[in-house]
Amino acid sequence: MPKRALDITQLARLVNHGPTVIVSCAHEDRDNLITLAWCMPVSISPPMIGVAIAPARFSHDIIRQSGEFAVNIPSAELLGAVWRCGTVSGRDEDKFAGSGLTRFDASVIGAPLVEECFAHIECTVESAPVAGDHTVFMGRAVAAMVEESAFDGRLSLDGAYRTLHHLGGSAFLTSAGERVTAA
Repeated sequence: MPKRALDITQLARLVNHGPTVIVSCAHEDRDNLITLAWCMPVSISPPMIGVAIAPARFSHDIIRQSGEFAVNIPSAELLGAVWRCGTVSGRDEDKFAGSGLTRFDASVIGAPLVEECFAHIECTVESAPVAGDHTVFMGRAVAAMVEESAFDGRLSLDGAYRTLHHLGGSAFLTSAGERVTAA
């Protein structure tokens, strides 16, 4: 099959990555949510996750100052909230209220978790190397929880547990192979 050159700035869209997540963070009297497609496991022992966040994002400084964050895994049914948390700044609004999501207490860290998400990973920042125009916060997992029927040693990815995978712009693919667009 013929191939064409790709604008190098689009290369991240070729890489198969995990689900789009909502990262929650808090410092002092402010908390925030940020939607991220760039989230990946970086170590099995100790268990660690990396999230890439541009320094201009409001959550960047909150995570840097607090030294912690949580990765919340939403289902495809939360597409509207996922989109809002990724397109509105927490400097301008309370994203929990604006997206209709509910805070609930984490078991170890100070940042709230997102009740409507089916899984959560609480992390403390081990390091934060700068990689070009993003900081990769390397978080050591200190607690995790998942809805029982969503995980039997592997993520279900069916029905209520279909995950979202960002394709660029407002386009997403669910783990069931359905292409959806955020409004």
